[in-house]
Amino acid sequence: MNKPLRLAMVSVILAAFSMSSQAADGPTVTISGFGTAALTATDTDDIEFARPNQQAGVGKNPRPGVDSNLGIQGMVKMNDWLSFTVQGLARKNARDAWGAELAWAFAKFKINDELSVRVGRMGMPVYMISDFRQVGYANTMIRPPTEVYRQVNGDSFDGVDLVYQHSFGDTTVTAQAGIGNVSAKITDDNRVTYKPATMIHIVAENGPFTFRVGRADAKVTIQDSEQLDGLLATLRRVGLVQVANDLSITDVDGSFTSAGFTMDYKNFLVQTEYAIRRTDSRIVPDTNSYYAMFGYRFGKITPYYYYGDTKQDTARTYAGLPTAGPLAPLTAGVNGVVKAAQQSTNAIGVRWDFAKSAALKVQVDRIKPRDGAGTFLRAKPGFHDTVNVYAAGIDFVF
Repeated sequence: MNKPLRLAMVSVILAAFSMSSQAADGPTVTISGFGTAALTATDTDDIEFARPNQQAGVGKNPRPGVDSNLGIQGMVKMNDWLSFTVQGLARKNARDAWGAELAWAFAKFKINDELSVRVGRMGMPVYMISDFRQVGYANTMIRPPTEVYRQVNGDSFDGVDLVYQHSFGDTTVTAQAGIGNVSAKITDDNRVTYKPATMIHIVAENGPFTFRVGRADAKVTIQDSEQLDGLLATLRRVGLVQVANDLSITDVDGSFTSAGFTMDYKNFLVQTEYAIRRTDSRIVPDTNSYYAMFGYRFGKITPYYYYGDTKQDTARTYAGLPTAGPLAPLTAGVNGVVKAAQQSTNAIGVRWDFAKSAALKVQVDRIKPRDGAGTFLRAKPGFHDTVNVYAAGIDFVF
């Protein structure tokens, strides 16, 4: 969605809020919110731990920025077939600062009881918990598992989708198909775009069980990366044109396929996802990732454990490049960027629902990187140690 159209959409939604506040028997307004107030720390200053959208993280000194956020959502129901939804989100971002963003801003047109069309900015349906991954209270763990949830940058897309829901006996099936554009900052000076992106998302729910499959395809581009642009220019200058082409990421084909399952049965909790990322560029390596979470609810207290892992499915070095002589540093640079962040995590935690709309969580992650520093930021040269990450926070909704 271009800027004028996005501004027009927001203006229409704000106007709808204004009209609804003036007409008691007209449109209805629903305001809700969510947030997390948390402290996060690690057991070392040799790295920084951060969420996927963040440029800086945390070391041994506890900081609130990694796992804290605040969101406000408003919905205006104009009539039986038209509604508008806006969601704003404040959190630590890719500029290494707290920032506010327009997470959602869409109009929903209800065709009938089973079919609806949405237009605007919506959550990108690539994960099991895409629509509520920022809502800590709606999730057992303190954060979505890094191994899976950092494989695709971007939380929302600007476009249109079609949502169909139908019950087959005791099973309710929801199918979502969308198309649009995505633009997400990776760091302060570069971003990734998917133009266009097509997404299919199917969920089947039966009692305590939920099964979900999804697929997204896009033309992927990394923009404004001085480091990458400089590397590609140097490769072409020394005659390694094919290497530069293999590393280029401008309108390359990419896909993300995932499947997930949840169970909430007689106090037993299970949540698991498996994801496959594929691209036609060596600089965004092919990966397979998964996690599995198990918990048990003792009244208001839920202890849980999860294991997650990410593996690269392509070569972690570029064959045929010189390992000695004046081009050896260039080879090291190439081999550095063709490596995906491989790691595994064992985590234990406990959730205490101490109030009707608030829960206290404490979680310890033991993260083991492989062949590099994993997903950690600002790792000291040669770092490959196992790291403990500690977090405690209160999730709330209102």
